Amino acid sequence: MNLKDNIRVIPDFPQPGIRFKDITTLLKNGPAYQAMINEFVDIYKDKEIDLIIGPEARGFVIAAPLAYALGVGFIPVRKPKKLPHETIEVTYDLEYGKDSLVMHKDAILPGQKVLIADDLLATGGTIAATLELAKQLEAEIVGAAFLIELTYLNGRKKLGDMDITTLVQY
Repeated sequence: MNLKDNIRVIPDFPQPGIRFKDITTLLKNGPAYQAMINEFVDIYKDKEIDLIIGPEARGFVIAAPLAYALGVGFIPVRKPKKLPHETIEVTYDLEYGKDSLVMHKDAILPGQKVLIADDLLATGGTIAATLELAKQLEAEIVGAAFLIELTYLNGRKKLGDMDITTLVQY
């Protein structure tokens, strides 16, 4: 199945000149959603993965079903004050300001093998921050999986030599 055909592109959203990649059209199409998760399963089923980390919010819709399909745990990464237990936090730069992400302090045991999964690799800021959280907890990073990569934004450069999988490129 061609996943790109199931992603709606909305011009000038959220601001003029941006061509927003709307994955809700893929998510509402059961066979397309299942095909996406199955593609990731085929790629990662033979890797030794203990946990899949997903940044909020759209990362949840990829990371959680992938974790379920692989029979491994899911770790949510959230904005500050959204997780109830003790957390660690990373602050990172945005185009116009800063943002922060948190993870439970006991989410990962040292040496556990983790995969980071999200909907979109753009500038790499969110994933670099998520990677930093995992490293603080001494995780072994297996790689990162994305539905979409905006190649013209060069987000891969922020991630160094990490193993990166993307299913759709723009």
